[in-house]
Amino acid sequence: MTDKKNTPPPLRQASTVILAREKNKALEIYLLRRSTKSGFMGGLYVFPGGVVDPDDMGLDSWAPHIDMAADQIEKRLGGDTFSNEDALGFSIAAIRETLEESGVFIASGKNKIQKDVEDICAFRLNKDLPKSWFRTKMMNENWTLSFSSLGRWSHWITPELMKKRFDTRFFIAIMPENQTCVPDNMETKHGIWLTPQKALEQNLEAKIPLSPPTVVTLTQLLKFNNLHELKHDIQTRSWGGPIAPRLAPSSNGPVILEPWDSMCNTDCKIDTSDFSNKVLPPGSSFSRIWCDKGIWKPVGV
Repeated sequence: MTDKKNTPPPLRQASTVILAREKNKALEIYLLRRSTKSGFMGGLYVFPGGVVDPDDMGLDSWAPHIDMAADQIEKRLGGDTFSNEDALGFSIAAIRETLEESGVFIASGKNKIQKDVEDICAFRLNKDLPKSWFRTKMMNENWTLSFSSLGRWSHWITPELMKKRFDTRFFIAIMPENQTCVPDNMETKHGIWLTPQKALEQNLEAKIPLSPPTVVTLTQLLKFNNLHELKHDIQTRSWGGPIAPRLAPSSNGPVILEPWDSMCNTDCKIDTSDFSNKVLPPGSSFSRIWCDKGIWKPVGV
């Protein structure tokens, strides 16, 4: 008989979008604070994103509303174990969730003007929208989703001990011109543009509490001095292998062990008694993130 208490929650497919822009010659990333009522990462700052819905699937029906042919989707957004159908669903979810949560519409359309984009961004704030609203509106109004604006970044698998688990593709996109980020004030309550360095600093100061994958991603983005360097990297970036951390409970606060940590694949307990003295500054290499009173902080081994 299966022990349900020890069975990890099922994985749900999800997409996240890292929105990037350049301001005052500095690379900035958009972060959204999830509602404290959320059952996953509540109160923490993350990138826009959410689960893949059944309406996001269906290559034949979506094909006329995408700016790429099937072979182009595979080349730009696919991978060794990532089928065209999967790439389609995750990509549509990425664009839909970015619109729903941040009011940014990664799309275009024949004879569409700025007012049409603004109308879509306002429409998504209606609280009684049916599940299929996005699919229906895109097809009825002949919008074209800009898959060509999406790039591959990373592939995350939520640790087994977490109450909710996701198989998430992290996309990256450049902020569209003439648009403004506006949180939906339902799932997300506050949005802010920050440089990766500033966001990581403010996380340690408990001003902008970040989720663990966000800490890792912003640390990866520190190497880019400007938007031009980031755009160049996106052109050839692959998904890479799935990043599957381990969650280690502790009376002093749980610890996330990244796959490159020597103890990630063991059941050994982690001694956190001196972790307050091991917190690392932004830009340091790390393999562990410790939750200190609700703030996830990189720590040294």
